[in-house]
Amino acid sequence: MSKDKRTEITDALKEAMKAKDATRLGTLRLINAAIKDRDIDLRSEGREVTDEEILGILGKMVKQRQESTKAYEEGGRLELAEREQLEIKVITDFLPAQLSAEEAQAAVDEAIAQTGAESIRDMGKVMGVLKGKYTGRMDFGAVGPMVKSRLG
Repeated sequence: MSKDKRTEITDALKEAMKAKDATRLGTLRLINAAIKDRDIDLRSEGREVTDEEILGILGKMVKQRQESTKAYEEGGRLELAEREQLEIKVITDFLPAQLSAEEAQAAVDEAIAQTGAESIRDMGKVMGVLKGKYTGRMDFGAVGPMVKSRLG
């Protein structure tokens, strides 16, 4: 039986504390804080964050850090860019393996067939199916144009 993401992250946090790994510990605390924030948002619905939602949170955190890295590099702040890269490595440890370009293309084709999408107006349906199945495993920023070109 596999551990849920929340337990996996908590265990990694404890290990980082024991190992006195400040960078990893700080990043894991940020992950926990983001999950707790989402838990608070969902309290009114009477539920907690699911593993799929945690993958979405982690994916968003990676994307934010990639954007920050780019901005820091353009601004000549290499030490800050390097720190963001270290955080990305910690976060991606909890994400499933990313789909290859070929796998992503096959997933797009499958989603288009599944939804019966015929035009760009159906893009939302296709993206909805992909996000439901592949959250945390695919870069939706890169997949969007792929879907658009297929439906355009």
